[in-house]
Amino acid sequence: MSRSYTKGKRAVQEAETRQRIVEAALALHGEIGPSATTISMIAERAGVQRHTVYAHLPDDRAIFLACSSLHAERDALPSPDQWAATNDPETRLRQALAALYGWFARNEQLVAAVLRDAEDNATLREISDLRFGQPLGAIFASLSDGLSHTQQAALGLALSFHTWRTLVRSAGLATAAAVDLMVRTVDAGDRSVVPEPEDLARSMR
Repeated sequence: MSRSYTKGKRAVQEAETRQRIVEAALALHGEIGPSATTISMIAERAGVQRHTVYAHLPDDRAIFLACSSLHAERDALPSPDQWAATNDPETRLRQALAALYGWFARNEQLVAAVLRDAEDNATLREISDLRFGQPLGAIFASLSDGLSHTQQAALGLALSFHTWRTLVRSAGLATAAAVDLMVRTVDAGDRSVVPEPEDLARSMR
């Protein structure tokens, strides 16, 4: 057996081991949150020893980067390219919110855990801003042109995970109703008013 073949096989095995470790860590982050996830838990879930985890992911920053990268590969945040060809601002906003709210729904447990833990974990907050903040900033930029300051504030509210969760999970709105309410809220920002209570009540039915 040639040395190059042996080295190639070892490299494949190392890559497979690293993949198992990252998948284990990502799964635990979604189940119990990044802060509660320990190296021992990752090692047990991946079927390896603790020192093997450290060999591939030596610290929290490496773990968070690897997990967020894997998650982005599997289900990245919506790209402004999806609605770039739409000229009508309201239609563009509806398309963007529908795509974003769909992403929130698919990734609710993980996103909630990461945002919660990032409040007290500077390293996680850094990686969260990198993976979530930049794409959300691009989405905001793609929708904010021509909006007043108040409308831009309303747009920021509409793009928030916490807003989506309040409307859909707490208030029980369907996604389409949540999108409609936020579109009308952004539009109303130019007039410094909010939707009438009866409009909100109808949306919640």
